[in-house]
Amino acid sequence: MLRKIQWDKATTWGRKTLIFSSKPLLSLVSSLIASSFLITPSHALLGKVGVIKSPENQQQWTSIRNRLLATGIQFCFIEAENWKTAEDLRNVRTLFLPNVETIDGQQAQALETWVKGGGNLIVSGPTGNLSESAVKDQLRALFGAYWGFSNSDPSTIRVEQTSQLSLINPESLSDTLIGGVVIPSSITAQPLAVWLTENKPPAVIIDDQTIFLGWRWGVNGVTSAIFDVTWLKTVLNRYGINEGNQLVAERSVDIPPCNLLDLNPPQQPFPILPPAYIPKPEEPEIETGPEPSIEIELSPDSSVPSPTLVSDRRSQGSNYGVAQNSVAVISPQQAQTMSEELSNLIVRFESTLLAAQAHSQPISNENQFALRKSEEVVNQAKISLQNFERLLNQRQYDQARQLWLKARRSLWDNYPTDRPVAQAEVRAMWLDRGTIVKTRSEAELAVLFDRMAEAGINTVFMETINASYPIYPSQVAPEQNPLTKGWDPLKAAVKLAHERNMELHAWVWVFAAANQGHNKVLEQPEDYLGPVLSRHPDWGITDKKGNHFDRGPQFKKAFLDPANPRVQKYLLSLFDEIVRNYDVDGIQFDYIRYPFQQPQNDQTFGYSKSSRYLFKEITGVDPIEISPSHPLWNQWTGFRIRQIDSFVATASTYLKEINPELIISASVFPIEQRDRLFRLQQNWEEWMEQEWVDMIVLMTYALDTGNLEERIKLAFDDSLPRSALVIPGLRLLKVPDPVTIDQLQFVRNMPISGFSLFATENLTPSLQTLLSRIQSTKTTQPLPYRQPFETALSRYQSLQKEWTFLANKEQLKLDKNSLKKIDDQGKQLEAALEKLAAEPSTNNLKLAQQYLRQFQQQFPNWMRNHKQVYSYQVQVWENRLETLNKLLAYGEKKITNNPKTRN
Repeated sequence: MLRKIQWDKATTWGRKTLIFSSKPLLSLVSSLIASSFLITPSHALLGKVGVIKSPENQQQWTSIRNRLLATGIQFCFIEAENWKTAEDLRNVRTLFLPNVETIDGQQAQALETWVKGGGNLIVSGPTGNLSESAVKDQLRALFGAYWGFSNSDPSTIRVEQTSQLSLINPESLSDTLIGGVVIPSSITAQPLAVWLTENKPPAVIIDDQTIFLGWRWGVNGVTSAIFDVTWLKTVLNRYGINEGNQLVAERSVDIPPCNLLDLNPPQQPFPILPPAYIPKPEEPEIETGPEPSIEIELSPDSSVPSPTLVSDRRSQGSNYGVAQNSVAVISPQQAQTMSEELSNLIVRFESTLLAAQAHSQPISNENQFALRKSEEVVNQAKISLQNFERLLNQRQYDQARQLWLKARRSLWDNYPTDRPVAQAEVRAMWLDRGTIVKTRSEAELAVLFDRMAEAGINTVFMETINASYPIYPSQVAPEQNPLTKGWDPLKAAVKLAHERNMELHAWVWVFAAANQGHNKVLEQPEDYLGPVLSRHPDWGITDKKGNHFDRGPQFKKAFLDPANPRVQKYLLSLFDEIVRNYDVDGIQFDYIRYPFQQPQNDQTFGYSKSSRYLFKEITGVDPIEISPSHPLWNQWTGFRIRQIDSFVATASTYLKEINPELIISASVFPIEQRDRLFRLQQNWEEWMEQEWVDMIVLMTYALDTGNLEERIKLAFDDSLPRSALVIPGLRLLKVPDPVTIDQLQFVRNMPISGFSLFATENLTPSLQTLLSRIQSTKTTQPLPYRQPFETALSRYQSLQKEWTFLANKEQLKLDKNSLKKIDDQGKQLEAALEKLAAEPSTNNLKLAQQYLRQFQQQFPNWMRNHKQVYSYQVQVWENRLETLNKLLAYGEKKITNNPKTRN
């Protein structure tokens, strides 16, 4: 340690005149970078690094936590309110105070006592600057430095004598940012890094037991995550702390409390679920089985089929389980369902017809004929609906059923598919592994991309990691998929997609590491754990009996342990390889969860050395010994939720640092939140709230539109955060083409900005032809997740076309006053959206949102007469206006994350 300072050069920083040595700090830097010392019993808690969580850093805690986790070093947190005495710091030997501006006298005294006992400090930002005067003096003596003042402009930081830093990349410790000048206040304090401004004032000060960082560590917009992480790892190394020598077992990536006092009452370490979430034995289990006749493995993420495949009255077949020539009674419940289905199909048909007409002006002679035919079909369907209800009253069940089937078939067969009806939207498709491996070259893969492009697809989710096998030659994964060896499908796909103005997103299985179905394809033993788990079986999780494979009714899967830091590091390295080596536009997380469980039947997953050790360290109880009736079961569930959350946060932060334009999405289950957290620990609402993902794709796979309507409700839940888009996933397998088209039009009528189709394997030539007619292949349409403001403008202009079309035909039932208001205020709104799209800024966004809000509030009153006749169409328009609202809210984060557009 340095014990004296050489005073040989006077320097003035502001009004402060101090003298410091300008000679090389070789020995100091070498000590900082390379020091390691023998750990004695007195350093038994060296592995714990405490972090103070205070009101000042509360708003930045998510980014602080993510960067702490990215170091790979084990931290714990201490709530500032629970830090009163040196005893409160007893469980840590190194303490980090990130931007803790207020420290009271009791806390300062506790710090001083703790430091005298051998504790080491890391301080960042204006820590202590809002404390009382006497406390400030005490802290300056303790820290050996203090925050002098903020730099007015971004400045470059540089470590002195970086050529001597042989153990790290010198460039990683240099960046340009707005920080502050740190003033040494101790004779032993020395500048480690300086600002490259006039007189080179200190940016980092190092003293015997303290390092003071001259910027707000962990704050988005101040520095990059990589810069913060590298500096923290470097300074921790001075205290002998690094990833390789912490005295801890394999830990979770969550940050636990250092003391039990930091657990929120009633001492619950992970208060995710309220008491009502503790399962009760009599609680009904969610049905997850598909129809008996369907024996498929759906993907993405289909260890257990989506609840959308639940067998119910709508998915029993086109005749509701009754043969066409049957005279069986139609029950009142069946009659109501059939009437609703036909009625809903009619109004969707009409809405689609309106969109087609409004967007195809003027109408050609050929389209005039198709228009007349469509109008005849829908009019006849309305008559058939009336006759169906009349026949039911007469108990003519067979005739009623035949009439209903004929009307539905006629609507399906004549659905308006001769003209484009699609707006600016996400039109995604999953390109599945099975389809990829059937292609043997770029030329064969090009045929697939030609077909998808022709069908109007603008985003491709390409299955890149499946059951631990990458489809590309990897330097990280132990094996490439044997069926794609000899070429690189991912490289070819990126090229082919971009040539066709499509985006290519790498779809990756995250925690599902082995698949018995894939084992069968590769002629491996059924219980083969895959290329990763077979080499590292301790990286996996099991049930209480030690079984790696889950109990899903389809092909069973084995999962990696989300709580294992080695698993985390491996997955991040794999994703890093994809994002750095391939020009992918996004990455989609699949199987980002634990296996499905039925705890009330003692079917639980998540047990491993890492998770059991950490949970027991926090609670004193081994989770394998508890059951749903145990008081700590809620905490065990919350613990696992936090492992998934933490990985999503870490991966998102890390990948966005590599490519800020990368779109991160996740394929998730549309199960009600309580059951989802309880059964598979997938907390995707939190991912949206924290802005870790840009898009959520709900696996709302359904065999018909009625089922889709039930399953898709979560997508337009008003309580969902709006910092990410939510789109549904639609299945194609065993769904008739007309039903697929009907489902697409249903989605377009909802407050949603797109969809994803599963999968390329099921894109038949007939469906491709239909899609190519209704989905514009123009490259001028904006993508919602890329250009939300341009998309909002485009979609609003589409609405205007429909209103204008109806008004010109005198079919818009508005009084003159309402018609004038919708025209005048509509022009104001359009102008505001145009300005926002051309010049994104906070002010322009607020103005557009204001005009949109006013328009939405008055719209129902303007449309009250039209709604009496066309209630469904008015609801569709209101849904589309709400979509604009969601797009503007989503786009807000693009403004806030860009300093140039914050004005």
